[in-house]
Amino acid sequence: MTDIRDLTVGVLGGTGAQGKGLAIRWAKAGLKVIIGSRSADRAELAAKEIVEIAGGDVRGADNSDCAADSDIVLVAVPWDGHADLLASLRDQLAGKIVIDCVNPLGFDKQGPFALPVAEGSAAQQAELLLPESKVTAAFHHVSAVLLADLAVSEVDMDVLVLGDDREATDTVRELAELVPGFRGVYGGRLRNAHQVEAFTANLIAINRRYKTHAGLKITGV
Repeated sequence: MTDIRDLTVGVLGGTGAQGKGLAIRWAKAGLKVIIGSRSADRAELAAKEIVEIAGGDVRGADNSDCAADSDIVLVAVPWDGHADLLASLRDQLAGKIVIDCVNPLGFDKQGPFALPVAEGSAAQQAELLLPESKVTAAFHHVSAVLLADLAVSEVDMDVLVLGDDREATDTVRELAELVPGFRGVYGGRLRNAHQVEAFTANLIAINRRYKTHAGLKITGV
């Protein structure tokens, strides 16, 4: 089997906080990383910032080239652009593991709340739009702030990984565990992604109330 460290990880939305935070940790772990953005120039700027922080082999590209040149692709884009972007990248993502970490959330005066998704979840929408890809769901509950701060030597939390392909979910769990402190835990079939995405609203509420960067820990495993 291919060593996870020999794979190139693409991050669609890698200029945003969550995507950039994970890219920093993967670059620090020695992975080749490609930052994707609608603007190749913006992606390259983000890649240079990541190299300054973590070192490693990181470059920027537009979303199409990022998807085409990567072995595994993380989708960390805003929800409102999720469907259009993935539909446009169907060919580039065919045959690849796609990790969807998008949380369809709304915000009002009462705080964050889960948005309804016609397909059931962002991950299920991705699965319908990318029938030739191995779609998984993971990294919904990780703290971008802690990931970006390499003074935090270990980010102590579990990463739930969902999907219908056992080999793909095992690979994503392994990818998660390249981040010191992370533990990848299989969280069920992709049809169960809705409640995982929605729970992010609860974590945001916890973080606001307690001024922290809360994560999940699964006991008994």
